[in-house]
Amino acid sequence: MGKATGFLEFDRREDSWVDEKTRITGFEEFHNHLNEEERRCQASRCMDCGVPMCQSAICLKGMVTGCPLHNVIPEWNDEIYKGHYEHALARLLKTSNFPEFTGRVCPALCEKACINGINTGAVTIHDNELFLIEKGYEMGYMKPRIPKTRSGKKVAVIGAGPAGLAVADQLNHRGHEVTVFEREDQIGGLLMYGIPNMKLDKSVIVRRRELMEAEGVIFKTGIDVGNGAAFDEIVDEFDAVALCCGSKKARAVNAQGAEGCKEVHYAVDFLKSATKDLLGGKKGKWTISAKDKHVVVVGGGDTGNDCVGTCIRQGCKSITQLEMMAQPPKERQPGNPWPEWPKVEKTDYGQQEAIEVFGHDPRIYETTVKELIMQKGKLTQIKTVKVKFENRQLVEVEGTEQLIKCDLLIIAAGFVGAEDYIAQESKVELTQRGTVKTEPEQYQTSVPKVFTAGDMHRGQSLVVWAIAEGRHCAAAMDKYLMGYTSLI
Repeated sequence: MGKATGFLEFDRREDSWVDEKTRITGFEEFHNHLNEEERRCQASRCMDCGVPMCQSAICLKGMVTGCPLHNVIPEWNDEIYKGHYEHALARLLKTSNFPEFTGRVCPALCEKACINGINTGAVTIHDNELFLIEKGYEMGYMKPRIPKTRSGKKVAVIGAGPAGLAVADQLNHRGHEVTVFEREDQIGGLLMYGIPNMKLDKSVIVRRRELMEAEGVIFKTGIDVGNGAAFDEIVDEFDAVALCCGSKKARAVNAQGAEGCKEVHYAVDFLKSATKDLLGGKKGKWTISAKDKHVVVVGGGDTGNDCVGTCIRQGCKSITQLEMMAQPPKERQPGNPWPEWPKVEKTDYGQQEAIEVFGHDPRIYETTVKELIMQKGKLTQIKTVKVKFENRQLVEVEGTEQLIKCDLLIIAAGFVGAEDYIAQESKVELTQRGTVKTEPEQYQTSVPKVFTAGDMHRGQSLVVWAIAEGRHCAAAMDKYLMGYTSLI
């Protein structure tokens, strides 16, 4: 796979990022991509592994390493190295519906499992994947694949996030008639309104929509099933229904004074409004504005980082990011060997930009918000407190309270399950985690004809897991409809 001595001849070289000072002036994607010759050299580093862990998706100590889609990575790396791009793309698309999404936003579970990572640096699988799909569009390989025959079965997909899109894509190519209902004005779910433009340009989603429509998928946007559109009518009209509405019930912060405070916003609302303003040509006239404000973001994950990057581009006066967990180590510890997921600190683009603009890392670890301080009805400060875990319970550390300037508080503390109204309208059973209940590793709900996938089924997770869930759900629906399935 690849050049036999490639991993010895070439060092790992990732796509570089535009420097911080330049990229914070706009919301454009900020990666500098390697040229074609350099990319082939990087692909040649893929070894002839006896057991390619990169495509394994195995769970070690409660964390998954390797690709959940089981992409046949060594095969298409080999074809990239040889310059056989069309063949390479065909191998990638066998298992991955939307490489243009994962190639931009996936944290690359595959690379964490690459054996080269032990010594010389993992193969640049993530960048290779993005190169391959973009080369496919450039060369005209991404043509509509219209099914030659139709099954006569009608399928409804509720929710046009990555899971719903994967269900639709799979079942449409199988020959079923697929209609996707989406409550927003654009498809994509959190791809569209939860991930900032500089991380995933929205033209990429529009391009994919146009391709899927050319293949026969019907998109109906602006339709909120369960809140205006009747779920029962959809069930009656279609032969099978997939619930892919995400896990969008945001986790609240238990802080005195937070209830009803106008300067407190959930991250998903803040990021959605920023993208809508940007797409609507309102850059600089933000619906929720961080300009000239002292901003505190509660949550140290990817969404919190996206909020940091967005606030800096809007011109915030200061930015602080609170994280309840302890600061991870800089390097792998002896008890965390390859191929386990590396539990190390990651300084992402938003934190890098904050360091450049304000001179320090915005993150404060083992800390949360205790109280909001108001003056004349407006938020001016927050009181923070150190926290620690005792017997699996989060407790405050006495005497560690501090005051921080804050006139915009953004909550990026994750989600706690499916929104109540769609669960009630569809009459599906929920688990204690707020996800839709099915049998283990199954996708059919307790309601006849109704299936589920993605965050609504799995809980808050990654885009790559949503796509994998969508593929498995599509196979289960196809078997239900036809009595057998050829989908994987």
